[in-house]
Amino acid sequence: MLIGERDRAAIRKLFEDLASPVRLVVFSEGSVKLPGRQQCMYCEQTVALARELAALSEKLSVEVVNFYVDKAKVEEYSIARIPAMAIVGAKDYGVRYYGIPAGHEFRALLEDIVDVSRGTTDLSPETVEKLARVDTPVHIQVFVTPTCPYCPPAVRFAHKLAIASDYVTADMVEAQEFPELAQRFGVYGVPRTVINEEVHVEGAMPEQYAILFVLKAVGKLNPEEAKLLEQIAG
Repeated sequence: MLIGERDRAAIRKLFEDLASPVRLVVFSEGSVKLPGRQQCMYCEQTVALARELAALSEKLSVEVVNFYVDKAKVEEYSIARIPAMAIVGAKDYGVRYYGIPAGHEFRALLEDIVDVSRGTTDLSPETVEKLARVDTPVHIQVFVTPTCPYCPPAVRFAHKLAIASDYVTADMVEAQEFPELAQRFGVYGVPRTVINEEVHVEGAMPEQYAILFVLKAVGKLNPEEAKLLEQIAG
């Protein structure tokens, strides 16, 4: 059992706030280990964690997908690597976890489940107004490690943007599980947020500043915001 009894009681209480059903779609390698393919270190644990969570609320369910067999599902959810988890509510908001959401990220997962069930977030009206300018696809990757206490706020902000905008998809990426990807994007400290593979954000940042990096990635900054962002970025 991955979730202790005391935590299970607290999670049951939290999940009383689920407004509508949520499905955890978990992508794994399956039970058959194919020769020539690197073993997925945390696939089994990620599936087990999802199933333990689903047992704590009637509104939560799990769908396990074989990454190597069910190509239609992999394409439907645009899954690039495993283990992966999509949190799906009334629709697929583009909320993704790559790597097991352990340590500090576990709380982010729980809060994401609640937000997805509601289909709303607590983003400020100012952020929502700025986000409305986004009219082209935005892909956000937030690189984390389980021991980083500053990572969950960055993950949560990215996932809130995905819930609030049809143009945004957002991934938590556990850097230690995907070292090649972390190396590709120059991840030497966490959290590190990569937007559309070009704009980088170091560390956790207040919402009113973090949204400016998203606008920069799609060319939607006004002159005043561009000047402010230049000051923030140093």
